[in-house]
Amino acid sequence: MDTLSYKTLSVNKATADKKWLIVDADAKILGRLASEVAKLIRGKHKPGYTPHVDCGDNVIVLNADKIRLTGKKWTDKQYVRHTGYPGGQRTQTPLEVKAKSSTILVESAVRGMLPKNRLGRQLFKNLHVYTGAEHPHEGQQPTEVKF
Repeated sequence: MDTLSYKTLSVNKATADKKWLIVDADAKILGRLASEVAKLIRGKHKPGYTPHVDCGDNVIVLNADKIRLTGKKWTDKQYVRHTGYPGGQRTQTPLEVKAKSSTILVESAVRGMLPKNRLGRQLFKNLHVYTGAEHPHEGQQPTEVKF
C-alpha cells in the first residue's frame, strides 16, 4: 500500500457543499437548540470540516416565539449590555427581550457559540430566524432537520 498517495483535503469557499436546513424551535430548550444550530452553521457535522473556512450550512429557525427556558430563567437570567457611556450598563430579562422580539433570544444564544472573530461574524450571516412557521426561502429548497 502506498501511504504517500493519501492526501488530506481541505475544503475552501469554492468546494464547500453548502445546503439550506430548516430547524423547528417549537417547544425546544434554547441552549440545547442553539448548540445544535451552531454546529450546523459551523459545518462540524460534515466529514470535510475545515476550521478556518465557512463550510457549514445555511440554517432557518422557525417558531422562535415558542422557545422554552428551564427553571426560573425567564425572570432570573440577565442579558447585560453597555451603551458606551459612563453608568450605561443595561440589563434585561428574557421576558423583556422576548416582548421586544423573540428572534433576539435565539440569535444571541447562537452568536455566543460561534467564534469571536471575522469568521464568526461571517458564519452568523448564515442564520435566519423567524417567529412563525413561514419563511421566504422556499426557492432554496431547504430540508428539515430533526434533533
